[in-house]
Order: sequence, then C-alpha cells, then structure tokens
Amino acid sequence: MRRTSWWRRRLLTVLVCPLTVAPVVVASPAHADSTAARAGHELRYAALGDSIASGLGAGNYEASSGRCSRSANAHPALWAAEHHVAEFRFAACSGAKTSDVASTQMADLDSGVRMVSVTVGANDVGFADALNVCTTQGEQACLQRVGQARDDIDRTLPGRLDALDKTVREKAPQARVVVFGYPHLFSAEACSGQPVSPRGQAALNDAADRLNTVTRNSAQAHGFVFADVTHAFTGHELCSDDPWIISPSLFTLDSAYHPNAEGQREGYLPALEAEAGSGS
Repeated sequence: MRRTSWWRRRLLTVLVCPLTVAPVVVASPAHADSTAARAGHELRYAALGDSIASGLGAGNYEASSGRCSRSANAHPALWAAEHHVAEFRFAACSGAKTSDVASTQMADLDSGVRMVSVTVGANDVGFADALNVCTTQGEQACLQRVGQARDDIDRTLPGRLDALDKTVREKAPQARVVVFGYPHLFSAEACSGQPVSPRGQAALNDAADRLNTVTRNSAQAHGFVFADVTHAFTGHELCSDDPWIISPSLFTLDSAYHPNAEGQREGYLPALEAEAGSGS
C-alpha cells in the first residue's frame, strides 16, 4: 500500500446536522426589525445537531463548549442574536449523531420552546470517515467507503431520523422545526487541486444528495420544514473562486470540509431566515 504523509493520515472530518425553527411574525419591511425584536423577546429557540449546527470551522468558539466547538458565527447563534430571542439554547455539538442528540441535547426541549433547528445524520453514516478515506487512501478505497455510507443512508438512517423526529415533536409540541441538509463540497466540474479524485468528488456529492433526500423525507413526514442549502453553496464549493468550504490541510485537521464563517453567514443563515419567517 502506498504510504501517505503524516498530515493526510491524520486528516479527520466531521459533517452534518438538521435544524428546527419556531414561528416568527412576518411584518412589512418598515416594521420588520421592531416586530422581529418583539417576537424575539417572547421566543425560546433551541439549536440541535452536529458540527454544521455548532459552527465548527467558523471560529470564535464559546470557551465553555469544549470539543463541541459552538461558534458565535454559527447560523443558529447569528439568528438568535439578530432577533433578540428571549432564550437561546445552543445544544449542538461537533461529532454528534442522532443518538447523541436524543441522549444529550433533548434536555433543551420542552413545551415552551417555539423554535427548533436541527442538522444531523452525516455522522451516523460515517460521512466524516468517508471524507478521511477519500482524502488519504486513493480512489478505489474512497469509492468503496462512500458506497458503504450510501448503504447506511438507505438502510439505517431513515429509522434513526424517524425516531429522533418523533421525539423532537413530543418534547416540543408547539415548536416550528427546521431541518437542514448538507451542501455539495465539490463543484460539478472536477476539482484538480484537491487530494480527492474527480470520481471521488462526484461520489461524495451524490452521497450528500441522497443524505439530503432521506433527511427531507423524514422531516416532512413529521410536519417539519426542510431547508436545502445546496443551491446557496453552488459556486462556493472547494476550488471555486469564493469557497465557503474549508480545504483540507495540515492546519485544518478538525475543520476541513466544513463551512467557514462566510458559509455559515451567507449559506445557512439565509435559509434559516427564510424558513423561520414562513408559516406559523
């Protein structure tokens, strides 16, 4: 087997997380800020999920969050600050699976919570490990590992998401829930400046699409809103002129393949704004 460099062997990635949101009063532009502020003063918001929800890669982390890497630049924190919510429960944690959300983050849900956001599922199917293999072990190993992840997406993830979504609804029966999907990491055209081969890039993007489909199906079956960010990140993938995804390197061992601060602000936050402001 061809030996790999030290940093490539150590490259690890963490990816995922759906999102839930509660009702926000829709106002005319002239009064939008004041109305949102009034609504926020009465709104209790809980943000659940994995590293996408916690903001790994966006910097400015809460000192108390430790390995969870909760960032003030993460889209849930940005939304809560902009809308002056009465109470913001930031439970998302880097590396979380559906079982972690169920066992350690549900304490932040109760009948008084009116908005929930969730991003989760990628860690359940080993997406981070697939990215690591694709980055360090070549095309054949990459395609095999991505195939395993796809099998898990089809066979095991639907049941896990269904169970989690049921629990979210039971714990927060009055909340508007927004579940987020994941972006493509690579552009549709082959990206030659990355350690992942073109076929590996296409396979990973395809797996992300399947992950989003399964997540959307479960969310909608439970009456939740699904927020697809794939279009928002188009033109901002790795190797683009304005990437919102962190490229793997010796200096990004933990945060590689995650949205940077701009990706959180320009990619995820607008989706949350749009879904929090629709419906009741």
